[in-house]
Amino acid sequence: MVPVLTLIKTTDFAVTEYSVDGLKIQVSSPERAILECLYLTPDRFDIVECYQILEGLVNLRPKILQELLENCNSIKVKRLFIFMAAKANHQWLDFVDQSGIELGNGDRVIVKGGVYISQYKISVPKELSA
Repeated sequence: MVPVLTLIKTTDFAVTEYSVDGLKIQVSSPERAILECLYLTPDRFDIVECYQILEGLVNLRPKILQELLENCNSIKVKRLFIFMAAKANHQWLDFVDQSGIELGNGDRVIVKGGVYISQYKISVPKELSA
């Protein structure tokens, strides 16, 4: 199992405990869940499918996103998220202060043979470059 709960420095932020018939599970908010999906891409979750999911997330909360992105341990996840949110032209991205989000240095190859997006220093599949 991939430790997605360690993706964010504060492991209980944007997580709710859900209980059914005495069984308790932790459920991520939509904001955290999409970051977790991106963390699992491309090895365990299809990157194009991640984009399609993110494309439909029109009601994400900028304040929650801000805290999650500032406390996210993965440069790959942060760059992919901002790239995909900008590509999907989500209005809530305008309310996220990207200057407070550490995006690291150097290039990240998300998929081999992909298209390089210089603004985000990532290589993504051709399907996402257009």
